[in-house]
Amino acid sequence: MVSEGVAGRSARVLRAEDALSALSTDPDTPERRHRVLEQALVFARATFTAVYTPSDSGELLCLTESAGVPQTLYGLRDGYQLAGGSPVADAHRTGRPVWLGPDERADRGEARRAASRGFSLAALPVRRDGDGGCLLAVTEYRDGFGAEDRACLQLIADAVAAPTPVPPAEGRELPPGAFSLAMDTGRVEVGDDILELFGLTRDEFDGKVETLLRCTVPEDLPSLMSVVEADHMTIGERELEFRVVQRTGPPKWLRLRGRLVPGGEGVPARLSGTVDDASTLRSDVTDVARVQRLAAALSTAGTVRDVSQAVVAALRVPLHADRIALAELEHDRLVVTVLDPPEPEAWPELWRLEWRTEWPDAPVRAMPTLAAALREGRAQIWPAGTALEPALAEVGPGGLAVLPLPAAGRMAGACLIGWDRPHHFGPDERALLTASAGLAGQALMRAHAFDAEHELVAMLQRQLLPRRLPQLPGAVAVARYLPATAGLEVGGDWYDVIPLPDNHVALVIGDVQGHSAGAATLMGQMRTALRAYAVEGHPPDVVVSHANRLLVDMETDLFATCAYVDVDMEEGSAWCVRAGHLPPVLRHPDGSTHVAEAEGGPPLGVMTQADFPMSPLRLQPGTLLALTTDGLVESAETDIDEGIAGFAARLATSDPAHLGQVADGLLGDAQRGDDVALLLMRYDGMDVLPRRETWTVWRVPEAVRHARRFTRRTLRAWGVTAPFDAVLLVVSELVTNALVHTDGPVRLDFTLVDSRLRVAVADTSPRTPIKPTSIGWEATGGRGLLLVEAMSVAWGAVPVSGGKQVWCELCLND
Repeated sequence: MVSEGVAGRSARVLRAEDALSALSTDPDTPERRHRVLEQALVFARATFTAVYTPSDSGELLCLTESAGVPQTLYGLRDGYQLAGGSPVADAHRTGRPVWLGPDERADRGEARRAASRGFSLAALPVRRDGDGGCLLAVTEYRDGFGAEDRACLQLIADAVAAPTPVPPAEGRELPPGAFSLAMDTGRVEVGDDILELFGLTRDEFDGKVETLLRCTVPEDLPSLMSVVEADHMTIGERELEFRVVQRTGPPKWLRLRGRLVPGGEGVPARLSGTVDDASTLRSDVTDVARVQRLAAALSTAGTVRDVSQAVVAALRVPLHADRIALAELEHDRLVVTVLDPPEPEAWPELWRLEWRTEWPDAPVRAMPTLAAALREGRAQIWPAGTALEPALAEVGPGGLAVLPLPAAGRMAGACLIGWDRPHHFGPDERALLTASAGLAGQALMRAHAFDAEHELVAMLQRQLLPRRLPQLPGAVAVARYLPATAGLEVGGDWYDVIPLPDNHVALVIGDVQGHSAGAATLMGQMRTALRAYAVEGHPPDVVVSHANRLLVDMETDLFATCAYVDVDMEEGSAWCVRAGHLPPVLRHPDGSTHVAEAEGGPPLGVMTQADFPMSPLRLQPGTLLALTTDGLVESAETDIDEGIAGFAARLATSDPAHLGQVADGLLGDAQRGDDVALLLMRYDGMDVLPRRETWTVWRVPEAVRHARRFTRRTLRAWGVTAPFDAVLLVVSELVTNALVHTDGPVRLDFTLVDSRLRVAVADTSPRTPIKPTSIGWEATGGRGLLLVEAMSVAWGAVPVSGGKQVWCELCLND
């Protein structure tokens, strides 16, 4: 096994001296200073490095150049008080370096926004004539900056000590390939070599930046404008590749590197930098810019998979590797997130045995060499022929590199890079691997936390949606929900199917504004409220009005849209109420479709007093009713009216016999820039319609006798020949309880389906009857509900609008 020992680490300092010596002959430009800082990413194992210089007022130390990941990840600021107690100010005042590990940072209260991050910080004075400033560096290696790292940082601080470059004034000769743009006038100073790259002659150029922009390929113009507009530039250098149109042949790729230099009083800000032909730039693995590009890619990677793919893209091709794997370390197992190539046969047998769905996880204990590398926390390289366990040797028979990925004081994972043919590991390649490991480790930790948070919010939303849809009399319903793929936050789309008394069913679909945990939580509250109001027996317009008033009273900044359809399964009719939502789309049995002309009200939560009119719908057997949210029919390229028309056209060509396939087909073209909820119901009609009779009970002394007489007449008219003494007893008890314990009107309802009779008595009291637990022999009341329970196969009480309904069911064949 070959590892980098003391001699190797000393050689690292020598290599840093060689790299900085090569830069000492370069012109004193912002580009040179940036390249000097980049050396800290390679030779000092830093993940971020910056230079702070005194401001004109002499009160602040301001960030003037940086390299690596964004400083906001570590809670670092763009400026520090020169008289304050920051490490930057201490190093500048005392002229001595300041080295702080995680514990020392916590004691000093530094970077409180990132206090939980296990990184080390170094501040070194930059010595030159006048006030030189300070070099700041950050590393996430668990052992902080070692002796060789500190020696390299001191070399870099000395190299930074050149005078601050001054952008050339208008009319002054520029270095080859350089430009200077005045941000207030748009006048740009360029050399003939840049004009040649743009395909212009000196006579054709009028000195305006717009003339150069007109040569750009239109697709690349927005990104180029984001650099040359002052509002988009911040302190530090920016890099961009773009294309320009040539007189003949394909477009040419150019690379711009620029830095915004703030102007003083009466002096405008200027953008200074260089433009080069990207096809001629050096691209081998020794180019430090590769580390910078990897840092930029990782800073925008949101998920663990994004981080893994960025590392693979940055390392496999430049290193000419045959395979690369990146894995998270979970306890004693490596959970692989990306394999390249992805085919199982390209990897060792142990990995194939441990394959889990798409990616494997491998026990670290089966690879003791890998476990030792993870404990040591340093990149390990084994050339061809090294005796390793098969699980590692088969990854790289021609050479293997294992990169532990440090983050927050522990190992976040490992990156394995293998070659089939013998591979020579040069010193620059080792430096690239070491720098890449530090960047990937901290990015992997951020992404893992982000994935966990997103999964928690997504689980919350899944729990708030119905787990399954109920069985419907005379209809079939299916639903689909898809989260957005354009972002990582979940939204507030929801659906619901609510069974109601008398063979009614409520179909609900809605959308809460925004994509966040707050939107998902509010979605759950609105779904619960609508279900509660519907079960109480309110008509559709009252249900939606109550939900609107509830949302207004919650004083949230969010609003919601909703479509509520109450379907009568017996009659094949429905009432629709819309609150700022899309109307239902109906597919008729003949295949024709139309968008329901349902009058709508405002979204929920916008107005306290709002009208929500009801619109009638007619459903024939075989009619398909579709409700959806705007995520399925609206996008940046599609107007919502066009989207609904296209949705109706796809619905017309579907086969309603297979409702699940219809739903999947409708979702196949979803843009997924927003959440999508879809609810479909096919109305088939009820095979057996129940018989119903209703009678209003008179409040007279003979009321119970009249109720029994109405019961006899009804059952005889229905042709019931079985003895119905039990029915008469139940009616007597329920009517008596309603007359004795409540005021107002009392209604008696009968429903007969086959031989099952439902008896229901409704009154105006919301108080639910309570069955007594025990009754003494001397009691004169309280036996009514016990008798009802004894004579019925089921009984209960449900709220209705303004009161309750006590019901029971009896089987007339018994």
